[in-house]
Amino acid sequence: MKPEASADREDQPPLKPQRSLAGRLVLVAAVWSTIALALAGVFLVSLYQRASERAFDAQLEIHIKALISEMLETDGDQAETSVIAPSYRGDPRFSLPLSGWYWTVRKAADNEVLYASESLVGDPLNTPALGQKEEDAGFVTGPKGDEVRVLQQKVEIGDTAYTLAVAATTTDYWADIYGFARLVTLTLCIVGLGLILAIFLQVRVGLKPLAHLKSSLSAVRQGEADRIDENLPREIAPLAVELNALIVSNKEIVERARTHVGNLAHGLKTPLSVISNEARSTGGPLADKVSEQASIMSTQIQHHLERARMAAQRRVIGVACETEPVLSRLIRAMAKIYQDKGVLVDLDQQGDIRFRGESQDLEEMSGNLIDNACKWATSRVSVTVAPLVDPKTSRDMFSIIVEDDGPGLTPTERAEAIKRGRRLDETVPGTGLGLSIVADLAALYGGTLELDESEFGGLMATLKLPSLDRQ
Repeated sequence: MKPEASADREDQPPLKPQRSLAGRLVLVAAVWSTIALALAGVFLVSLYQRASERAFDAQLEIHIKALISEMLETDGDQAETSVIAPSYRGDPRFSLPLSGWYWTVRKAADNEVLYASESLVGDPLNTPALGQKEEDAGFVTGPKGDEVRVLQQKVEIGDTAYTLAVAATTTDYWADIYGFARLVTLTLCIVGLGLILAIFLQVRVGLKPLAHLKSSLSAVRQGEADRIDENLPREIAPLAVELNALIVSNKEIVERARTHVGNLAHGLKTPLSVISNEARSTGGPLADKVSEQASIMSTQIQHHLERARMAAQRRVIGVACETEPVLSRLIRAMAKIYQDKGVLVDLDQQGDIRFRGESQDLEEMSGNLIDNACKWATSRVSVTVAPLVDPKTSRDMFSIIVEDDGPGLTPTERAEAIKRGRRLDETVPGTGLGLSIVADLAALYGGTLELDESEFGGLMATLKLPSLDRQ
């Protein structure tokens, strides 16, 4: 029969830890906020650039209109209009050589330059052909090789079409846009950091009830409370209610199992007692055999009922006990029992350790080991309790190591000693079930019992059991 503990969830390897819920929420919100703010920054800079272009073009258009008005000469009765050579200086920079501000007047038919600003000093201003368009603006390379923005407009004066172009350097234009972009970037970074901080605080405050639920569930698991606090927000309060219902249902099932185990024990013990009494009163070989088998049956029934009780108790949620008080009480009892033998029993408890189970079960397992060590010890028994981690499942465990300075056992005898009912020395009183019971009960809890040679020369029994981690 396989131990029932092997099917339990806690005996399986633990799942890989997942990223925290708060971390996920903050990460998703931070990524989305960063993307949204970056897109908003690009959109704002783009809008500002378009507005700057319109303002730039409006300024250039003013110069074109002023240039057109200077080219026109009208006689007194306004009957005839003629073109004169303009000397437009609406901005001093049109007079400074290669200042970055230029204007030209061309014939639209052959693109021949008729008039140009003094700032060009004879260098050409390369402008794209207008084609059928009446007005166009764009970025071109200026006489110095730097970038300028040029605005062109086609006008007809009399029978002749002219193309007027005004260009200005974009140095201040781009400096203004880059300055605005830096300001937007700095502002959005500050807003983003503030937003992420606000999201972090919101998540921490919003998930605080889950932390309370965790601590309440941990208190139940540690055996410090018998139910989960249901005073929670309405979104998770039903979860606490269902968990409490599960805890109550679990306890009811265990109580019913204990009741059935007790009823079965009483129901079987009475007939066996009658059979034993009748056999002893009758006498003879048959009666002796019946009495012997009835005693074996009674021992086996007690053993399996104890296993059933342990299997039921192990599934109770929130059952735990301190190891130090249980072991100290056992050692004081053994010291009195074996006082005449002069056996010294010492306890070394390493840290505060809690057993994931009931104190009476821990007492039965460790008591069997300490009692067995005291029976065979010459003068000394050592009990050491230490925490450990199961390398296969990464579960929190602890070990109870019981050593004596007695005769010890060979490897073959150690394997035989754990088998149920095997007694290696009939001169020592007992049923032979002590170590087998310890091994079976340890297996039910997902633990183990190992026998080895002690450094004192006798037997070393190592009992490994699950513990509750301190949170």
